[in-house]
Amino acid sequence: MHLFAFIIIYPFLWLVSILPFRILYILSDLVCFWVYRVFGYRKKTVRKNLALTLPHLDAQQRLVIERKFYKHMCDMFLEMIKTMNISQKEINERFVITNIELISEYEKKGKSVILMCAHYASWEWLISIGNKISFKSIGIYKKVNNKYFDKLVRDIRSRLNAELVETKKTVDLMEYNEKNGIKAFYGFASDQSPQLHKAKYWDHFMGLEVPVYTGAEMLAKKLDMNMFFIKVKKVKRGFYEATIVPLVDNPRDYPNYEITSKFLREVEKQIYEAPEFYFWTHNRWKHAGKNKHVN
Repeated sequence: MHLFAFIIIYPFLWLVSILPFRILYILSDLVCFWVYRVFGYRKKTVRKNLALTLPHLDAQQRLVIERKFYKHMCDMFLEMIKTMNISQKEINERFVITNIELISEYEKKGKSVILMCAHYASWEWLISIGNKISFKSIGIYKKVNNKYFDKLVRDIRSRLNAELVETKKTVDLMEYNEKNGIKAFYGFASDQSPQLHKAKYWDHFMGLEVPVYTGAEMLAKKLDMNMFFIKVKKVKRGFYEATIVPLVDNPRDYPNYEITSKFLREVEKQIYEAPEFYFWTHNRWKHAGKNKHVN
């Protein structure tokens, strides 16, 4: 069944991937009409999230953000498909790292680096960083259930010199690499919600106390890795700028969870600047207020 689904869907994905960007965004507008206006995909979740996190805005202001978000989400989905056939020249023009010189500075320090980011703007094209570094580029991801689509996702990333490792294999790979002197940049998108029974740390995120992923910080301390946040800004349709924001160089010098909290503050600043580019369809605040161990 998985193979059948792949055989049916793959030709459509390939055809979309070869469209010129001008046509791609016309298609995106059509997709957005159906996703937002007709089917109302996760509209209740989006509205609830916006109301919870942006209470200082009135309903009309949040509605404007909602509409812009759906348009951006559809753009990003089709841009992800476009990555199947995008040229290196095109992605270099469309995804620019404003302070790229810091990459080499981090590599000169001789330690692997944990790159923290949010599900904001274009985290998909962030993988293009792999062509700008001499260290390995490794992204942490959740494996796709369909093994054929999972391979497709990994193949797409490999075109941009990035390797993917599924979450459950991350620790073993990172420990192996450090033991064997293999230096890498590891990408963690750590702004989503962990399962409640696995929550080890709670913090305020967008004004609400929620469980938080702490794996990136714990691994940085265990393996003595430098850490930075990468802030992505949507300049205009199809064009993004990323800026490296140093977090810490010596994570073992910081109390537990302080670095995770610093990361969340950076994500919040990013969202408040342009909330329409955050991934609002995810039920991020579903566990808000459920912490039974509040001090």
